[in-house]
Amino acid sequence: MDIRYGANHHDAKRYTTEDLRREFLIDRLYTADRVRAVYSHIDRMLVLGIMPVAGTVPIDQGIDVGRDFGTAFFLEGREAGFFNIGGPGACTVDGKRYVLGNKDCIYITRGAKEVVFASDQGGNPAKFYGVSAPAHRPYETRLLSLADAAKKPLGQGETSNKRVINQFIHPDVLPTCQLCMGLTVLEPGSVWNTMPAHTHERRMEIYTYIDLPESNVVFHLMGTPAETRHLVIRNEEAVISPSWSIHSGCGTAHYAFIWAMGGENKVFDDMDALSPTDLR
Repeated sequence: MDIRYGANHHDAKRYTTEDLRREFLIDRLYTADRVRAVYSHIDRMLVLGIMPVAGTVPIDQGIDVGRDFGTAFFLEGREAGFFNIGGPGACTVDGKRYVLGNKDCIYITRGAKEVVFASDQGGNPAKFYGVSAPAHRPYETRLLSLADAAKKPLGQGETSNKRVINQFIHPDVLPTCQLCMGLTVLEPGSVWNTMPAHTHERRMEIYTYIDLPESNVVFHLMGTPAETRHLVIRNEEAVISPSWSIHSGCGTAHYAFIWAMGGENKVFDDMDALSPTDLR
């Protein structure tokens, strides 16, 4: 498991490009029949990439749960959310099979003991992108489609940021301990996400960019409002955003991204808004 210990804003403003990428970028998420796990000490969030090809893949494959979490099984003290961003597949939770098509989502409650992922076709594998957060009580495991998500249209074509925020794992849809996840889809011709930018001192956030056409990239903005930096991010790569950092981006083509948050609360609009003219 790749462990990221976090960084404060005083140090991060002196980082080189390689330092920023090593600390905040998560790449190579999907390898056949392997679990890619990145543990962030920022709110103890865990990012997972799972691509079953030849057979089934358990959530804890290659992870020493006792050493890494101090628990008897993976979700003893955690909850998790997964989106399928690949071909059709399934997630089996304690013997119950949930079928996930592209952009379907599953919330898995604390206390689930056996979680296994599979693809319908090895030649067109599912890609399960997951985020897990500490949880204090169990709720209900639930499969969510795009139709189940709460919709929040934002932006305008004139400012190149017209988009729809689809809130999947969110208080308006289902109860969780602290994890919130959703999918934001930009309309063709729009390339800016989360602009005007914001920070939220009470929560951290993780983005993963998807549906970015080949040979295109997103310039992801990060850093404090007065000391911005950027990372060049490719399709199906993720980025960790500490609470002190803005998290915005501009693509060379339109795209979508999955966001996940954890921290003090689940109030989506609890943010410290910034004007573009506030940024440096």
